Amino acid sequence: MDASIHRYARGEWHGPSLSHRRIHFQKGLYADFHHFLLLGEGRADFHFNSGEQRLLQGPLLAFLPPQARCDLLIAAGTAAHLVGASPQVMVDAIGEKVESYSLRIFTEQRKLVEASDPLLVAEIAPLISGFVREISEPSRASWMAASAYMRLILMTLWRGTDGERSEQRGQGETGSILQRYRQLVEAGFRQHRPISDYAAELGVTADRLHAVCQRSLGRSPIQLLHERVVQEAKLRLERSARNIQEISDSLGFRDPTYFSHFFKRKTGLSPAGYREIARASAGSENRMLSSGYADWP
Repeated sequence: MDASIHRYARGEWHGPSLSHRRIHFQKGLYADFHHFLLLGEGRADFHFNSGEQRLLQGPLLAFLPPQARCDLLIAAGTAAHLVGASPQVMVDAIGEKVESYSLRIFTEQRKLVEASDPLLVAEIAPLISGFVREISEPSRASWMAASAYMRLILMTLWRGTDGERSEQRGQGETGSILQRYRQLVEAGFRQHRPISDYAAELGVTADRLHAVCQRSLGRSPIQLLHERVVQEAKLRLERSARNIQEISDSLGFRDPTYFSHFFKRKTGLSPAGYREIARASAGSENRMLSSGYADWP
């Protein structure tokens, strides 16, 4: 059992009620959570802080990133599952695989999967209910199990909403090389391989890869690679409890001193200084900090 999991994950079942109920999503403990709502037969309304209102007709699945500040009003007689995960759980769920880059981008936008896609709703429903059971039973609540459920939920939603295939459409040769380079970087940026290795794996010359990256994004392949390392370092400094040496080791640096010099050269701050600012700025809009998974181009 992991008693602390309830600070980092949320799993609730709201049975049908005789009156409507209001749920606050990103409030208090849940301010930085990603949320999934599985709505049964019935109705509900999203009320966003921006003033937007969205009517929901179940069965329906909704995904909300932290920036989608809103309340949910569930109509009488409607049942719903609600699950949420903190940035720390999301880091574990997204992982460090080839698909991780795409999942990070995917989790920055809200999604609605309505009854018009009942197979996808039916596929995700047992995963969400399993997450709720895991969190609600004190004798079994496990961080590992919760992050595993969240990974399956994310992967199923990403695939089911055509996220996997939509990335490959309309790219042409240049877009394809760039996308494949991103995927290779995602899988291998901790190994600190030379750019020539990436070019060889892509079947192009290093000069060709440089030209593609420079023309499309205005940066060289090595700049993009370093930006990805810095972005991951920022995320871990902000969202994990690991010390500087553990973060350095996890990112493939030979020693924490070299990591600190690299990070300061790229950001102007030491890792410890960056972490201090991140903790002092929790909950605020500080542009110096990592704003999310989609920062890497």
